[in-house]
Amino acid sequence: MARRSAHHLPFERVALLLQGGGALGSYQAGVYQAMAEGKVHPDWVAGISIGAVNSAIIAGNAPERRVERLRDFWETVTAPPLGAFGLPYNPFLKNLDEHTHRLLNQTRAFGIMMMGAPGFFAPRPPMMPFLPTTQAGEVSYYDVSALKETLERLVDFDRINAQEMHFGVGAVNVKTGNFIYFDNATTKIGPQHVIASGALPPGFPAVEIDGEFYWDGGLVSNTPLQWMLDQRPRLDTLALQIDLWSARGELPRDVIEADSRVKDIRYSSRTRAATDQYKRAQKLRLAVAEVLKHIPPKLRDADEVKLLAAEADDKICNIVQLIYHTRSYEGISKDFEFSRRTMEEHWEAGYRDALRAMQHPEVLKRPTREEGVQVFDFSTP
Repeated sequence: MARRSAHHLPFERVALLLQGGGALGSYQAGVYQAMAEGKVHPDWVAGISIGAVNSAIIAGNAPERRVERLRDFWETVTAPPLGAFGLPYNPFLKNLDEHTHRLLNQTRAFGIMMMGAPGFFAPRPPMMPFLPTTQAGEVSYYDVSALKETLERLVDFDRINAQEMHFGVGAVNVKTGNFIYFDNATTKIGPQHVIASGALPPGFPAVEIDGEFYWDGGLVSNTPLQWMLDQRPRLDTLALQIDLWSARGELPRDVIEADSRVKDIRYSSRTRAATDQYKRAQKLRLAVAEVLKHIPPKLRDADEVKLLAAEADDKICNIVQLIYHTRSYEGISKDFEFSRRTMEEHWEAGYRDALRAMQHPEVLKRPTREEGVQVFDFSTP
């Protein structure tokens, strides 16, 4: 069915693109809260891994319930695994020094690693991951059946499949290594597609869909930007790209910071390089479109001219980049440290960064045809 843009902005498409990053994903929820308050509502949403979960919650709920549902998810998965016997969130423990904060984070991450995260994943019996099995869905350290129940509770998949919003999540075919997007324009989306997008081995098992097994899309590409840009027909677009790993960072001071920096570089998806490349390519398309206007009619049927015409267009795009910057105390466990304290820190950082971005009125204004593409980067540490 055809979609109608529900937003009031001067673009044909408002796209929200959410990168993978595990426990860092509450940063994206904070960004969305600021967007909702500013009445910047996407009609496209796509994600990888934890970005797929956040995307499903956004696309699978009415606009007025999305922030509430995101809050429900993040409070569920950051509840103490031992309930009343666990270490509860204490909002009064603030302004810790760096070493104490790091120790607290690592302690809580160890607890998550041993006990799992409620409503998300739970550890398998100690020896089970190392035993030979014919069940590909059991080759992992953790069982994620709880995530399926959580998604079914928080996401209206009928709403996603009604295509009120364009939705896609990326995954990798385990056997072929090919990257695929499960797109609600061509696929009936269910919890399994979202879980597959976040099935990062060896922690989480491969997910079977139509006889094939899939792993986390971040193994190949950790951001949906290229998928959105490759869609046809091209549209005038406002794209908000919310990344959880920064390609830029400080020189590590110890091995913990070195390991953390490696993760940032590995999963950052070279966001700035990708957007710069797209900006150059779109300027070329605009130039070709202008040149084609002056081609004599007798040459327009030439194969070479038709090839150029297929790539030319005069569409414009604003790309707004928000990239979470790791704090020095977070360490290598930052993507699986599902504690309430850290979740709140990430959520607040995303909310604050998005508010700052939307204070710049040019972000929501169309660029000129001569500019073609504008990139706004508000991701300074």
